[in-house]
Amino acid sequence: MQLTKKDFRRLLSEYKIVALLLVIAVIWAFFGYLNIEFLSARNFSNLLRQMAITGMLASAMVFVIVAGEIDLSVGSLLGLLGGIAAVLDVSWGWPLYATIPVVIMLGIAAGMMVGWLTAYVGIPSFIVTLGGMLAFRGAVLGITGGITIAPASDELKFVGQGYLPEGIGDVFAVALFAVLVVLALRTRSGRVKHALPVPSMGFEIGKLAVIAAVIIGFVLTLNSYQGVPVPVLILLFILGIFTVVGNSTVFGRRIYAVGSNLEATRLSGVNVNFVKLMVFGLMGLMCAFAGLTTTARLAAGTPSAGFGSELDAIASCFIGGTSMRGGIGSVIGALVGAIIMASLDNGMSMLGIDTFWQQITKGIILVAAVWLDIASSGSQR
Repeated sequence: MQLTKKDFRRLLSEYKIVALLLVIAVIWAFFGYLNIEFLSARNFSNLLRQMAITGMLASAMVFVIVAGEIDLSVGSLLGLLGGIAAVLDVSWGWPLYATIPVVIMLGIAAGMMVGWLTAYVGIPSFIVTLGGMLAFRGAVLGITGGITIAPASDELKFVGQGYLPEGIGDVFAVALFAVLVVLALRTRSGRVKHALPVPSMGFEIGKLAVIAAVIIGFVLTLNSYQGVPVPVLILLFILGIFTVVGNSTVFGRRIYAVGSNLEATRLSGVNVNFVKLMVFGLMGLMCAFAGLTTTARLAAGTPSAGFGSELDAIASCFIGGTSMRGGIGSVIGALVGAIIMASLDNGMSMLGIDTFWQQITKGIILVAAVWLDIASSGSQR
C-alpha cells in the first residue's frame, strides 16, 4: 500500500511521541555499540541528572510556546537565581528551608514581571526576554562579583547530588504508575462521556503495560547504581503536575486556546492577558527550581551558570513536538526532546567528539524537528 502525503502527515501527528521514543532507542543503541559504558547504570544516572535541569525549563517553556510566546531569558534567570541561592547559602549562612522559598518567590516575581510587560504593556516577548537575558546576566555578575561562590552546604548539595534509598524509589515507582493509570482512566471516561472516539480497552491495557515495563526498568537500573537521583525525582513530580495542568484543568485548556486562536479566545470571555501572565510566572518558577538544582549539583554558584540553557530548552520543546505556531505541544514531548538532547551531548562527549560537532548536530536536529512540524501540519509557504 502506497503511503500518501496525507497519510504521512497523519502518522507524524498521531504517533510523534512513539517516533521520538524510537529515536532515543536508536541513539542509545548507536552510542552503546561504539562505547559499551554509555549503557552502564552509572552513565544512565548521570545522563538523567544532566537532563533534569533542561527538563525543568522545557516543561514550562512548552506552555510559553503553546501560548504563542517565547522566553529567551530563562538561562540568565536560572544563573541569577542560582547565584542568589549560593549567596544565601554560603555567604549569609541561611538554612535550606529559608533559601528555597525566597529563591522560588524571586523566580515567580521575575517571571510575572516578564509576563506583565508582554501581556499588559504590549512589548513583544522576544524583545522583553532578550532584554531580560542581558539584565539577568548582568545582575548575576554583580551579585557574585564575577567569582565562584563555594562551597555549598551539604543540605543544598543533596538537592542536586543526592539519591533516594532503594525502598523509597520502589514506592515512588508504584505511586507514579498508579497516577498514570488514574489519568488514563479519567481521560478515557471523559472522552466516552462526550461521545468522542476512544481506543479499545486492549490497546489501553497494552499501553499501560509498556509504561509499567519502562518504569520498572528505569527504577531497577538506577537502583543498581545508587538509586533515583533527587533532581530526577523533582522533574518527575513536575511532569505529573504539569501534565495534569495541561490536560485536565480549565487553565491548561485556556493556554492552548490562547495559542490556537487569540482573538476568538478573547471574544469568548477569557482573560488572555492573565493567562499569559501566569504562563510566564510558571516559567519563572521552573527557573527557580533549575537554578537551585544547578547550584546544588555544582556545589557552588558560578557567574556562567545557565549560559545557553534557554536554547536547549526551546530546542527540546520543538524536538518534542511543540508547534512553533502555538496551540500544540505537551510536557511529555518536551521531556522526551530533552532526553534526546542530553543523550547526544553525553554520547558524543564519551566518544571524544569535538564540541563544535556537537553544536552542529543539535542544530541540524532542531531544524529537522521544525520541518517535521511543518510537514505534519501540511503548512506551505
